[in-house]
Amino acid sequence: MADEGDILQNLDNQNAVPNGADNQPSAAIITQYVKDLSVENPNSPAVFQWQEQPKIDVQFNIGTEAVSDEVHEVSLKINITATGEQGTFYIVELAYCGLVGIRNVPEEQAHAFLFAEAPRILFPFARRVVSDAVRDAGFPPLLLDPIDFNGLYIQQLQQTRAQEAAGQGGATPPAESDA
Repeated sequence: MADEGDILQNLDNQNAVPNGADNQPSAAIITQYVKDLSVENPNSPAVFQWQEQPKIDVQFNIGTEAVSDEVHEVSLKINITATGEQGTFYIVELAYCGLVGIRNVPEEQAHAFLFAEAPRILFPFARRVVSDAVRDAGFPPLLLDPIDFNGLYIQQLQQTRAQEAAGQGGATPPAESDA
């Protein structure tokens, strides 16, 4: 008589399909990496004598590029400028990317994954790179506040639909976000 383990294994083998032959929706981060990083400390060493707190301006953009039918590169670009009355403290520009595999996912859901969910997954790692870069430039680490990428995506989708309803065109949600 077969035991429970043999029965479960036989059931699993009946539903198994060769690699690539499955038709279930799938989306995942394959790898992530720093594509470009620039750190400028233009007023050193004088900047280390300044007593004022810098004004921090943070800008970010999200972009995606198809690498193949099932792989996209999602790019989270973060630009930070810290300035004061006496000049620029530092500038950090980061392009943090991830390769995203998407298979058997409807276009609308794939778009939402690429422009909302993937950046949400990548952001904590990009945040650490920024913090380390600012610290390595000689300043206290900069911890970026969390960003609601899903909320921003929905907001941009609503704006696009409102523009379409008003006859201003634009068939797809914007590919870039500024905050």
